[in-house]
Amino acid sequence: MSNELNQDLVVGLDAGGTRTRAVLAFAATGRTVGEAVAGPGNALTVPLPRLTDHLAEAIGRSVPERVRGGVVAVVGGFAGSAGFAEFAGGDPGRLNALAALTEALRRLGIAPRTVGVSSDVEAAFASAPGTPADGLALVAGTGAVATRVAGHRCAATADGDGWLLGDEGSGFWIGRGAVRAALRMADGRGGPTTLARTVGLALGLPAGLLEGAGGTGEGRGTGEAGEARGAEEAGGTKGAESAGRAEGAAAGWSAARREAYRMRLLPTVMAQPPITLARLAPLVAEAARDKDPVAEAILREAVDHLTAAVRALDPRPGERIVVTGGLLGPDGPLTAPLTGRLEDLGLTVDQVADGCRGAVALARLGQGDPTRAAGAV
Repeated sequence: MSNELNQDLVVGLDAGGTRTRAVLAFAATGRTVGEAVAGPGNALTVPLPRLTDHLAEAIGRSVPERVRGGVVAVVGGFAGSAGFAEFAGGDPGRLNALAALTEALRRLGIAPRTVGVSSDVEAAFASAPGTPADGLALVAGTGAVATRVAGHRCAATADGDGWLLGDEGSGFWIGRGAVRAALRMADGRGGPTTLARTVGLALGLPAGLLEGAGGTGEGRGTGEAGEARGAEEAGGTKGAESAGRAEGAAAGWSAARREAYRMRLLPTVMAQPPITLARLAPLVAEAARDKDPVAEAILREAVDHLTAAVRALDPRPGERIVVTGGLLGPDGPLTAPLTGRLEDLGLTVDQVADGCRGAVALARLGQGDPTRAAGAV
């Protein structure tokens, strides 16, 4: 580490549902000089002690001990933290994030002049070129949310309601769709899909149980839209059920094997935290690339949900929208179709990797003036 680090430094954090990334940068220029990754950082779903440990690990590994006295500002963009300034003081996620971040810094002997907590969406939006203050942001990773940003702060949101009630089109939503499609095929309600086999393998079901599972065919789709199409094509509810069972049988699975599959799959899924279903999303993307009709329908519906979230914010032609998250990266399964939809709305799309650069920018904006740091204390 060179002597040039004998100047003011800032730390930016991107704390999401899958990982926490910390970046050390020069306060004057924003140039990155260190970074590290640790475990999940969702301020609502990760228990406070674990959240503190993950923050301490990421920051500690990115900031060498001998330069910790030079850190003047720290800002974290946290999943699970509200961005509304007028409500942030009572937001449980923000309070958890602030408590964990404060304790992590204390452990490390870092005493910045400002410590700020933003939502992960605010940090992601600020990561776009020029550190924009106003516009739209869309995050689609483990969770999903669309946000209107004004003055670097969240002004309105659509979805982001968590795995139980929302996050439609997210990695969790897609992963859950994969399991639902597998169950529907197994009990005869859904069409043949390779997801039955790949989901079973991913969840550790015996390979022998999966023999003959998961042929593809003329699947009706998945979710509400797929069910509606199936009912219409089969001439009503009873016809749809009959057609679904016929398609299930066409997968080459005996009734006994399909029932055994269901009886193993259900308890395996129920024994895990629900959010872990997000790790099954890549299986859907892979199956869709192989033209599995059920997987293709899941991804189409995901794009529909994310587009609807953006529409709910009354986007204006020519407005900027910043997109980020694992589903919307350079090789993300939803990137191309969703970008096309957003451009059809007249929006200018900026893609960012995560919120670290934005968190650094917000820390630099607040450096030396505690009232300007996002969520500063």
